[in-house]
Amino acid sequence: MAEPKPKVFEYEVTFDGTSVAGARNVAAALPEEWAPEHLVLVGLVDCSLQSLRYHARRDGVAVTGSGTAAGRVTRREQDGRFAFADIEARLDVHFEPAPTDEAALLAVAERDCFVGASLTPSPRYVWSVT
Repeated sequence: MAEPKPKVFEYEVTFDGTSVAGARNVAAALPEEWAPEHLVLVGLVDCSLQSLRYHARRDGVAVTGSGTAAGRVTRREQDGRFAFADIEARLDVHFEPAPTDEAALLAVAERDCFVGASLTPSPRYVWSVT
């Protein structure tokens, strides 16, 4: 039997310094004061919510929500390069109906957010559920 092919997801965006083409849910213009680090944090929030919605939908639960993320960038001791030293995502979500196992649902959403899984250090998640 042949080995199954691994799933591969490829993404591409075009960025001219003020607007983004080829991405979903992106405003026509980004705030002028934003740095690339802001986009990483937006990606973390969006990915976390998308992951939560995916797993909740499989259980018949609808999710609405929003979030914020903050990160601190500084020089790493081991190589002197600038990188995120810590990242926190705060997500406010509402379930309808309430999930059977809320803690398990939030844990799998964190685990399956590929942006969060790609970051070093791993983000801290703070969930507020109403």
